[in-house]
Amino acid sequence: MAFWDFLKPSAGKNNQQRVQKRIARRHYSAANQGRLFEDFKGSNRSADTELRPALTILRNRARDLARNDPYARRFLNLIRVNVVGDHGLSLQVKARNADGSLDVIGNEQIEQAFADWARSCSVDGMMSWNDIQQYCEEAMKRDGEAFVQIVRGNSFKYGIALNLIEADLIDEQKNQKLPNGNDIRMGVELDRYRRPVAYWVRQAHPGDYDYTTMNQSVSVRVPASQILHFYKPTRAGQTRGESAFAPVMTAIKMLNGHREAELVASRLSASKMGFFVSDTGDDFNADDYDDSVPIMDAEPGSFHQLPKGVDVKEWSPNHPSTAFAEFQKAILRGIASGLGVSYSSLSGDLEGTSYSSIRQGALEERDFYRVEQKFLIDHLAHPIYAAWLRHVMEFGFINIPVTKFDKFYQATIFRARGFSWIDPQKEMNAAVTGMQNGLLTPSEIAAQDGRDIDEVYSTWQRDKQLAEGYGLTLAFEPFGGNEAAKGVPAPVETQPVPQRAYEMPPVAPSPMEIIVNVPEERKARKRMITLIRDDEGHVIGAEAVGDDK
Repeated sequence: MAFWDFLKPSAGKNNQQRVQKRIARRHYSAANQGRLFEDFKGSNRSADTELRPALTILRNRARDLARNDPYARRFLNLIRVNVVGDHGLSLQVKARNADGSLDVIGNEQIEQAFADWARSCSVDGMMSWNDIQQYCEEAMKRDGEAFVQIVRGNSFKYGIALNLIEADLIDEQKNQKLPNGNDIRMGVELDRYRRPVAYWVRQAHPGDYDYTTMNQSVSVRVPASQILHFYKPTRAGQTRGESAFAPVMTAIKMLNGHREAELVASRLSASKMGFFVSDTGDDFNADDYDDSVPIMDAEPGSFHQLPKGVDVKEWSPNHPSTAFAEFQKAILRGIASGLGVSYSSLSGDLEGTSYSSIRQGALEERDFYRVEQKFLIDHLAHPIYAAWLRHVMEFGFINIPVTKFDKFYQATIFRARGFSWIDPQKEMNAAVTGMQNGLLTPSEIAAQDGRDIDEVYSTWQRDKQLAEGYGLTLAFEPFGGNEAAKGVPAPVETQPVPQRAYEMPPVAPSPMEIIVNVPEERKARKRMITLIRDDEGHVIGAEAVGDDK
């Protein structure tokens, strides 16, 4: 056999497999099946199949982190403050009449009624509309979902209220195929288009062992029209929500363990101890025993008696370690990225940050909060408001017929909180420049701060009227009102000048005179100029009078 024959590919099945492997390696290196990927096992299961066995575990562990981990608690507080804020979503109705004018009476009536209802809108009367928003936003991040039941009854203000349902009450153990073709998946009944038609709600909380005598396994069917399921699916066909802590839960747990071990080692290193050694060891008393092995507690400044035949081997833990802080920062940066917030916001660590870096992080983080605000408006505020508006119209709580529901609902705006400027002077000047060049409007600038331009104008009007009532003059007035103070003459309203013929009859010169300095050959000359006016006092010309002086 010639040498070149060894280089030729041999025929057969083995050769085809080798060729296929070489071709596969050329496609995606991440799809390799070598030893380096032995522990990288993917899954092709559906979202519900992946979530069903882990739903309860993820929810319980996330709640444990929220109770005991400072960074998990910090993240939830950031969500409450930056997504909802202290005032929550503000309702603004901008419905118009047939002639295009604002329906001021109807708009104000709805806004006032909703504000009155929002002060105490839960079934127990203990939570406001702002409290409902903050709870739902935190529950969605912590538990993965929140459930709000819309309850109607004469005992509630305006005959309608909201009942908060914890995710544990939706029976995730109820999974079956119904005779009518509907599917029940983790307590949610779906039609053939996977649209929720009902929720199976437990009569008692499964963990309320000490305070209930009801059967916790019994669940009842509640129509989907009465329950709002507030969650953000990450995959198509996902029936229940997953906790926002799921990608970072392991890192947070390991970080807690590392911090605890470092703290214990640091305490041991700081606990200077001594030992007494005797020939008999009769005075030895151990603090505890573990399988007949004596254990002594390490306390600063303490001395222990050793048993007979026992010697001391030195062990000096050098803690705290100098690499501890950097290691913590590295892990926290990954956790912050997984949660969608900046490292400085999550940790509260501003050491070594520059203005530009913290500004860039704040801007990206605010975009994340704005996305969450939009989701809150679309999937919580609007559905609840629509149910409330139709109810108060149908039962006559406001003097607007239900036939005008679409007119007022379609003209409704929920405005979320804005964010203060990082550098107010620069950003305010940029906004003024944008308006001067026609790139921004006052409405857009007010919206960036979470306010409505109507409120801004009406507030200025009230303040000016209040100042005038007290005989005060405001030092600053917007909209060009103080341009005269800057040296720019304010526009003066004048009567239009009537059109006249080209040739004007001569009139007597006016006694008004102006002295004009005319430089010529570095020598100032003065010349008298008299203004010529018509019968009505309008200037129609000028005349130089007198010789040079």
